[in-house]
Amino acid sequence: MKVLVLNGPNLNRLGKREPGIYGAETLEDVERKLRDVAGDSLVEVQFFQSNSEGALIDRIHDAEDESVDGIIFNPGAFTHYSIALRDAVASVTVPVIEVHISNIHSREAFRQTSVIAPVCIGQLSGFGTDGYELALQAFLLRGKGVKL
Repeated sequence: MKVLVLNGPNLNRLGKREPGIYGAETLEDVERKLRDVAGDSLVEVQFFQSNSEGALIDRIHDAEDESVDGIIFNPGAFTHYSIALRDAVASVTVPVIEVHISNIHSREAFRQTSVIAPVCIGQLSGFGTDGYELALQAFLLRGKGVKL
């Protein structure tokens, strides 16, 4: 199984950016944790972070061409307004789970709507960086035939 972990704008600043909201873990810490889980399960995990909408769109398209089995996607602020990213997710057959470190539904009104969630198989929001691991576990269950 091959899973791509995509992170959008400002997630390269994890651990430094608003730690009261996003915690003290860095993106490298999250990646290390996921590599450990994936290694135990013989899953190949790829990581990509960009502050550029176009680069994220290209990576979503490439994921399908590379026969990626699932995408764990934290689109950051693009969650709330990027129709282009929504359309990119809708244009591929690769299942996507949207992940957010904070609970976007309990934050400012402009953060409470995701234009991307409707084209994803699910959304995890508010579990901190553990949401990434929960999404990976969901793909592992899917790989075992569990319908999500």
